[in-house]
Amino acid sequence: MENEVTIKRFIEIRRDLGYTQAEFAALLGVSNTTADIERGRTKLSGKVVSELLRQFKINPLWLFGESNQQYLESSNTSVIPKVVTVDSSERENMVLVNAKAAAGYPQNIQDTTWYRQLPAFDLPIPEFRNATYRGFQVEGDSMLPNLKPGEWVLAKAVEDLKDVNPNKIYVVVLQDAVLVKKIERPPNTQNLVLISLNETYPPYEIEPYQIQELWQVSSKITFGVDATTENGLLRQLQQSMEDLKKQLKA
Repeated sequence: MENEVTIKRFIEIRRDLGYTQAEFAALLGVSNTTADIERGRTKLSGKVVSELLRQFKINPLWLFGESNQQYLESSNTSVIPKVVTVDSSERENMVLVNAKAAAGYPQNIQDTTWYRQLPAFDLPIPEFRNATYRGFQVEGDSMLPNLKPGEWVLAKAVEDLKDVNPNKIYVVVLQDAVLVKKIERPPNTQNLVLISLNETYPPYEIEPYQIQELWQVSSKITFGVDATTENGLLRQLQQSMEDLKKQLKA
């Protein structure tokens, strides 16, 4: 009979993930239901243990009561920057990745010499201190109306997928693409859903290991700012000044 700790922890995993006994059995390749495992009648097979590790990163030692670390973070789920760039004074700076460079970014992500061809600068603004930032150019219209094609976003490195906020926008560096998206975590899975603000683009699901780096967008640089109203921005400013003068004279 399986030891009580293992049974208790197996049940805990299923309940935490929100699956019924039948749903969990189907996921793990067990026939019908996990009821017999949970009653201690059926031993946990090596296949089930390996599926728990593969699908949910469950540490087998934790499962058997020999470790307090429930999850095993495999190295390929690390989303921190692979290369940190510095200037000639060894101060960290902000590299700008334009749309053309972004095409080669996933393949060159660990190549320190590749980053040297990219422009870099330092922003002496308090908000950009004490963290790693990188600039990325927005390509395509999937994030309209918030981000237009050709605009730049300045984004802060994310240390852990657990820090993902569904109300923020992220630069997601996959194995073959650099995308700007919102990220949501659906219940009952470790997977993430990438969402475009432009509703003509459907959301799609990815597994955590597919992400190489993650950057949270903190600000954007926009160009061609103009007044779309007929009288124009300058006219509005002049009017405001006239109103202010009248108030001062009154």
